[in-house]
Amino acid sequence: MQTNNRSVEEVFNNIPSVDTSLVQQMIEKELQRFDHKIIVLDDDPTGVQTVHGVSVYTDWSLESIDRGFKEDHPMFFILTNSRGFTAAETTKAHQEIGANIVEAAMRNNRKFTIISRGDSTLRGHYPLETEVLKDTVEAKSDMQFDGEIILPFFKEGGRFTIDNVHYVQYGTELVPAGETEFAKDRTFGYSRSHLGEWAEEKSNGQYSAKHMTYISLESLRSMNIDMIENQLLSVENFNKVIVNAVDYIDVQLFTIALIRAIHKGKHFMFRSAAALTKVIGGISDRSLLTRAEMMSDGTDHGGLVIIGSHVQKTTEQFEELKKSNAVEFVEFNVHLVLEPDQFENELNRVVETTNKWILEGKNVAVYTKRERLDLGEDRKEDELKLSVQISDAVTSIVKRLEVRPAYIIAKGGITSSDIGTNGLEVKRATVAGQIRPGIPVWTTGNESKFPGISYVIFPGNVGTKTDLREVVEMLSAK
Repeated sequence: MQTNNRSVEEVFNNIPSVDTSLVQQMIEKELQRFDHKIIVLDDDPTGVQTVHGVSVYTDWSLESIDRGFKEDHPMFFILTNSRGFTAAETTKAHQEIGANIVEAAMRNNRKFTIISRGDSTLRGHYPLETEVLKDTVEAKSDMQFDGEIILPFFKEGGRFTIDNVHYVQYGTELVPAGETEFAKDRTFGYSRSHLGEWAEEKSNGQYSAKHMTYISLESLRSMNIDMIENQLLSVENFNKVIVNAVDYIDVQLFTIALIRAIHKGKHFMFRSAAALTKVIGGISDRSLLTRAEMMSDGTDHGGLVIIGSHVQKTTEQFEELKKSNAVEFVEFNVHLVLEPDQFENELNRVVETTNKWILEGKNVAVYTKRERLDLGEDRKEDELKLSVQISDAVTSIVKRLEVRPAYIIAKGGITSSDIGTNGLEVKRATVAGQIRPGIPVWTTGNESKFPGISYVIFPGNVGTKTDLREVVEMLSAK
């Protein structure tokens, strides 16, 4: 069933407003009595798009998870990077994560909530990840999950759920997610924009859209918290709860009802984008980061930008960056991955050029060849394996840097994850905030290759056409 595009202005003008100060008081009261440790599993590093002052761990060892439980902050993130995994790899990882969370929770005598943070354009290993987590936690503890909350709203990226249909904003129009380029993803594609039908499609019919629970904008905006709570109290058998939202106020109102239902004994798994984590984690608003906050050591070296993502928005932003006089460009011909010797020579050339220019005080943008490597429809797993080889090579550019850049920007979720964990060897980072809406910045830990460097995680599918160029020029200003 095709859903029509909708005008942003028309949709938003017809949604009733609510008393935000009253809602703020209500959510603060509920959060004060919510004593769960919130663990967010991030399938790429962009899930910290809405938070600040929160730890991100880049492994899921019992030691790291135990450290997260011991922190004062109610929430911490674990970067899984599982969007770059095969199904078998993500199954193994989530079994380990689930077991270690249960063990750490027992050690610290804490209740917990797991949020599987997925892409706001609905790509990723769903429902595999949340099913594995559910099965593992239930097997290792006495917890039984009643339902799964699906909440992909992400305001900063223009992702809204209205009448149970998930939309992606393009300019002044809302386009149903199933009709965007994201739905055509070779690994994680889908056809449905109605979230109930999407969940039915992704579960191969195991869960029926008509039997799911839907939290409407009407009930949220009428502040009918009791009704929403009762909806949640009636969910069972791991059925799906679809949450409509067009602004943070909707997530706040839903969270009030959610916490009340949890206090009455309900257990939920979550598949959400980045908005829910900000609300349930009690994260305050903060202004965008300034150059002065990010550039602390007065280096004469240039900065480094690495562009790995191939989505349309990245390509537009890259074309805009090319107009800047502040950057030198190095193309990395990753198609040579099919010729190992040539690929190694090409990588050496890129590394040498990048080192030389950064030392000379030039800002360098390394970009992978813009055409996708296409092996054919029946070789998706082979393509994924080659993409891992390519990602390893891109990561090694950072690993082999001999000079500390003034800053590092990585464009694309999987690219930024690999550079953070393997290139920069980060074990734990702190989210400093955002440099643009939806574009987070890590401050790297003492154990990393470049301690305390500002690492900008620039999602492939977020930002205006000029954001990448403007961010680079802001950080490059002497």
